[in-house]
Amino acid sequence: MRLLWISAGLAFLLDQFTKNFVFYTMNLVTEEVIDVLPPYLVLRKGMNTGVNFGLFADSAAGQRWILIALSIVLCLMLWYWARRNYNAGIEYISAGLVIGGALGNAFDRLIYPGVLDFLNMSCCGIDNPYVFNLADVFIFAGAMGLVFFGGEGRRGENAS
Repeated sequence: MRLLWISAGLAFLLDQFTKNFVFYTMNLVTEEVIDVLPPYLVLRKGMNTGVNFGLFADSAAGQRWILIALSIVLCLMLWYWARRNYNAGIEYISAGLVIGGALGNAFDRLIYPGVLDFLNMSCCGIDNPYVFNLADVFIFAGAMGLVFFGGEGRRGENAS
């Protein structure tokens, strides 16, 4: 269970550090676009007030608080599920990545009108118009870890 808290804490801290570093130290707030390795890696200023890919971005102001509450409830549910059903390290790490990423984005919603996004990646003739952040990467990686490795350490199952 300790691995869950360590991975969640590291994911949260790394997400918040990169957002603050890119927006304020690298000055993405005023630059709006910083080419790092175009088109493979471009830093673009983004503020997602909606859900995934900016869906419902023009919804009512109360949506912000609903999304914060939903993130917290889902994190608590995943923590409870992990506590009762997991005992393999990869399961705890994966759950921690999801929780840390979700709390990182929820924290953004508390202090900004939405989630700070800044990563934009394109390749192979495909121009990606979307921006994301490390919290999104952690949520995705953790979810994939739970899909591929979840259940291998379930209590009560015989390894046969």
